[in-house]
Amino acid sequence: MIVVRDGETSKLSNRDSVIAIGVFDGLHLGHQAVIDMLLHLDGQRAKDAVPTIVTFDPHPALVLAPERELRLIGTLDQRLEGFAALGIEQVRVVTFDQDLANESASDFIGRVLASELHAWEIVVGEDFRFGHDREGDVALLSAEGQRYGFGVYEAPTFGEPRWSSTAVREALEAGDIDTANATLGRPFVLRGRVVHGDARGGELGFATANVATEALQLVPLQGIYAGAARMPDRTWRPAAISIGTRPQFYEDGPLLVEVHLPGYEGDLYDASLDVAFRQRLREEAVFSDVDALVVQIGRDVEQTLEIFKKFSTLGSALLE
Repeated sequence: MIVVRDGETSKLSNRDSVIAIGVFDGLHLGHQAVIDMLLHLDGQRAKDAVPTIVTFDPHPALVLAPERELRLIGTLDQRLEGFAALGIEQVRVVTFDQDLANESASDFIGRVLASELHAWEIVVGEDFRFGHDREGDVALLSAEGQRYGFGVYEAPTFGEPRWSSTAVREALEAGDIDTANATLGRPFVLRGRVVHGDARGGELGFATANVATEALQLVPLQGIYAGAARMPDRTWRPAAISIGTRPQFYEDGPLLVEVHLPGYEGDLYDASLDVAFRQRLREEAVFSDVDALVVQIGRDVEQTLEIFKKFSTLGSALLE
């Protein structure tokens, strides 16, 4: 898959493109359905065209409404990996800044879709908006399509209730892993880099990998979760996950993502770790003493192993 950013347009294919446009944060089932439409457009010319995604980085809301403090379901790299896995051959990553926000929808169509990508067919959701003051919509795209010679397909609303990135965010913020995963069509995966901590977990007999995430990444509600971690060799291992401030030891500790990998004794420092969330086990709590905490952690680990065993027998695809 070719990934093309601003200033790299010479790398773009000279062939016609069939295009889906959007941020695609989380790449949930609705996004996947739009991409499936793109990959199965009728007509030989569409079949010969390059399946292409136009996406934006950073997320437009971070530029247009920074006060919302939007958190992202996935990193850009995760998005790109998802596009490739679904069969997309080319991605045009457009930098979203104030200059782009001020560009008219018609100018964007002419510059990116028609000139750079040689659009033949374009698929967008029914609520898609773009361009200065959100003036661009399906109707404008269709009108400009007559000018430039491309067709427009309006994807219907998918899911009941509607699948959306907002729904995934709200579920994760509430600790509702079941709903988030059902909308994503797979487990939510938090990606981060393993950093040094204070070795508190090791002192308790349950060493943890401390996972540092990007500043804008969404972290689920504080609590204890069962899941899995993808190791550097790409295999999945069971993972007991703690998101919290460790109130047993600190009155006002920083929020940490700590991952215990039962039976693992290797060194993961500086490694990138994907952590998949399967089930929320409980809230973070303060126990009568450290011994009681250790007993509960042991129960959490046993429950995690049972949940991992249940899902791994169904096939590794359920972890992706």
